[in-house]
Amino acid sequence: MALYQEWANQIKSYNRNIKLTFLANILTQIGLGIFMVIYNFYIRELGFNELVNGKVISMTALATALVLIPAGILSDRAGRKKLMLFGAVSTGLILFTRSMVDTQALLIFFAFGTGLASAFIQVSIIPWLAENSLPEQRVHLFSIHFAAMTAANVVGSLLGGVLTDLFSISLPALDSIRYTLIVGSGLFLSALLPISRLREVRRGKQENGKLMEIKKGIINKASFKIILLFAVAQLMIGFGAGLVIPYLNLYFADRFMASNSLIGLVISLGQGATALAMIIGPIVVRRLGEVRAVVVLQMLSLPFLLLTAYTQHFWLAALGFLFRQALMNAGNPIQMSLMMSKVDDSMKGLANSVNQMVFNLGWAVMGPVSTGIVLKYGSYWGYASVFTITAGLYLVGSTYFYLVFRRMDKTKSVIASTKTA
Repeated sequence: MALYQEWANQIKSYNRNIKLTFLANILTQIGLGIFMVIYNFYIRELGFNELVNGKVISMTALATALVLIPAGILSDRAGRKKLMLFGAVSTGLILFTRSMVDTQALLIFFAFGTGLASAFIQVSIIPWLAENSLPEQRVHLFSIHFAAMTAANVVGSLLGGVLTDLFSISLPALDSIRYTLIVGSGLFLSALLPISRLREVRRGKQENGKLMEIKKGIINKASFKIILLFAVAQLMIGFGAGLVIPYLNLYFADRFMASNSLIGLVISLGQGATALAMIIGPIVVRRLGEVRAVVVLQMLSLPFLLLTAYTQHFWLAALGFLFRQALMNAGNPIQMSLMMSKVDDSMKGLANSVNQMVFNLGWAVMGPVSTGIVLKYGSYWGYASVFTITAGLYLVGSTYFYLVFRRMDKTKSVIASTKTA
């Protein structure tokens, strides 16, 4: 009851901008959740092999990685709302187009376009939330944000599997998948309504002169150092995630011959478990501090990742996936809150863009590697190998994060925030 009251009070304290952002985020994530579960099957149904799947995922991540830093700088200068509107319109239309095209060249081309367009939303939403909240609200705020995003993916994953199976009753397999993807793109586009109602107040310069320039230069230099240190940690995690996360639906289909609905259910349960884990994140932070909380949660996920890698029983694999998914991702809002608290407002967009760029770079680089290993070694040893490599990368990344940032649990923000909501 006390935990419920704590979260209820937090949600009530958020302003209108934050609540509208939550709604927009939920709609986009339901749409993306449908695509995440179904699009791999769409490519397979068109007659293409896993290498094409790998190229599509890789090109999406590569495009996002390339545009994130320019988008982050543009977000800091032009405004968050404009970029979120542009990202929602362009991404929704491209997703709709991807539901129609059926040649390899166009599949890859529009996958690249999705990566470019979606980056404008990704890079703006975290700084937007940070700028519309108080520092003491942010651990809870980012936990709710990521939990809501994950819960929306649960709905999207379930909806994707169920709609495809329902459409397939009266339609050919390809058409049933295509109609499901169209529903997903429509849901994504519906986020335009709440985004258009956001109110953004741009802040002008309040100080002038050489003293201000010197002060700003010191702040930006310290902020940039923090951004780079976070980026190294995120790069290692991104390399690991890029090996396995995009192909979890294919893993369950190839190793256990699971149906679309069952795969959608398992992935949805994993996302639901992640949402719950994110909600208890602030409790872990109070006991361990932000840095230790992130490291402990990530380390606890490794045995479950290895269980998923080597088991030959479907429900053990599903159990391992649920716990790995929940524990590994539960630290994300804590880590994001920590980074936003250490970086000046004028560089929050850049910080978020660099963080996401290196993560997407990991996906872009490792996507073809993963599919190549699975094609060479088969559905058992292929997936076992990539899951094991991922566990090693997670271990290295978590250890680095602890060694570099452990002192931050004992100190206040390195950079004083220039504003509060």
